[in-house]
Amino acid sequence: MTRIPHETSGEPNPLQVLALDQLRRRTSMKWRTYPEDVLPLWVAEMDVPLAEPVVRAVTDALEFGDTGYPAGTAYAQALAGFAGKRWDWDGLAVERTAIVPDVMLGVVEMLKLVTGHGDAVVVNPPVYPPFYLFLEHMDRRVVEAPLGADGRIDPGVLEETFRQVVADGRRAAYLLCSPHNPTGTVHTAEELSAVAALAERYGVRVVADEIHAPLVVGGARFVPYLSVPGGERGLSLMSASKGWNLAGLKAALAIAGPGAAADLARMPEEVGHGPSHVAVIAHTAALRDGTAWLDALLAGLDTNRRLLADLLAEHLPAVRYRPGDATYLAWLDCRALGLGDDPADVFLRRGRVALTSGLPFGTGGAGRARLNLATSAEVLTEAVRRMAAALD
Repeated sequence: MTRIPHETSGEPNPLQVLALDQLRRRTSMKWRTYPEDVLPLWVAEMDVPLAEPVVRAVTDALEFGDTGYPAGTAYAQALAGFAGKRWDWDGLAVERTAIVPDVMLGVVEMLKLVTGHGDAVVVNPPVYPPFYLFLEHMDRRVVEAPLGADGRIDPGVLEETFRQVVADGRRAAYLLCSPHNPTGTVHTAEELSAVAALAERYGVRVVADEIHAPLVVGGARFVPYLSVPGGERGLSLMSASKGWNLAGLKAALAIAGPGAAADLARMPEEVGHGPSHVAVIAHTAALRDGTAWLDALLAGLDTNRRLLADLLAEHLPAVRYRPGDATYLAWLDCRALGLGDDPADVFLRRGRVALTSGLPFGTGGAGRARLNLATSAEVLTEAVRRMAAALD
């Protein structure tokens, strides 16, 4: 597939539109957790204005008083259209979708359909910390199959883990993060096909968190899990939330492969009462009309990946950073700095830069930190300068 070139969108770089004083007027978690002297490069919120089609759609809904309960399939239709154009995937069947409150709550509901209390759910650490929190809260047993040293799924480790979790005859599931948070790894079609084959061999059900799917940069290609051979029994969660900075507008889609349609049909009706109708309108507009804005964002993120690599090489050469092909998150290996297991704490206290600690990401998180590079070049530059100064 030839992906739409970012540089032809004609949109300005959204990351270079808002000044720091404008951003500090925001009241969301990113801007209210720490004092004003801290540069917040932690939680997954982007320093961007919203895409104009999203603003227009939400504004129109408010003017019309269209603030009731969600209905219809417009969101699913918009995602299916987006998937066809961006990923050459025509297998997203609207009739095999359901609106859920957000991706993680959707993950919980999908896992309830295919596992029971005390059953194992396999994850690939280092991985998004809420995977652990939500799974433990729903009384599932988290079993780690760590990524390889190259940051990719290790098929040998995964197979051995699958073998272990079904040895007692109980059900098990695999919670796949695709693209992977925090490394930005984009799993290839071959890797995902191998995952599907292992899952079928051992009877492990796959639930894929694909929230970062729109955020693939450079020359990589996102491959939907449900599109690979053997993925028919999988379940996926997708959303416009990360791609268009809509975390505060709660809505996502649960998608079933052909072999999982009966599972999705068993989802309780009340789950669909949780999403916001206004959020559904926003996400639909983003997927349908916001692709030019997205392409400008992706070009800006690609520039920031290279800028961060250059800044680290100049100011913090001991920090190991492999730019990922997706997300706007950078996984920093700070072990050579001698800052202990939680370098993010040192950068916050001494440098007044807030990163996300690597510790909650599970095995492989000690000595690492996650940096959100979805900000202006000026903020990113100042953040790395502060981090370097924190070592003096």
